[in-house]
Amino acid sequence: MAYQPRLKVMYQEKIRPALMEQFGYQNIWQVPRPQKIAVSMGVSEATDNFEVLENAVEELALIVGQRPCITRARQSIAAFGVREGQAIGCKATLRGDRMWEFADRLFNIAVPRIRDFRGLPRSGFDGRGNYSMGINDHLIFPELTYDDVKKTRGLSITIVTTAQTDDKGMALLEGLGLPLVSE
Repeated sequence: MAYQPRLKVMYQEKIRPALMEQFGYQNIWQVPRPQKIAVSMGVSEATDNFEVLENAVEELALIVGQRPCITRARQSIAAFGVREGQAIGCKATLRGDRMWEFADRLFNIAVPRIRDFRGLPRSGFDGRGNYSMGINDHLIFPELTYDDVKKTRGLSITIVTTAQTDDKGMALLEGLGLPLVSE
């Protein structure tokens, strides 16, 4: 039998039936599910030193398990010293089994390692069931050690779901184990 991520199996066996009962769905394809996870890292120092961007790409590759692509400026902004087409960050979009594995590590290992952690804010939902959050220190991921990292950076994580409303997206992500602040 082929390998299946632990969180995916848990979703299929426990979470999906619970959501079907909670919201009265008749078909399993009506039940909200995670679609993709987008992880991005802005590197402002990349305008002066390309080596800094290469280090950020390597670190993000260790975190997500695939090589991220380099993002470039869409337009020139003189106040920031940025020219059009200049490399300013990196991003990776995770789907399928990599998405499930990353979500499992994020919810159960990385997020609880945040200093003074009391839960993620519920205000991160966008009105359509998707959740976005920012992380100030990317060293919370166990794949990185203090010796590997030259400078701590923040990253942005967006979890895109097929949920139509925030309530359904919140029920899905709480079932998967996203530690949200209790109301």
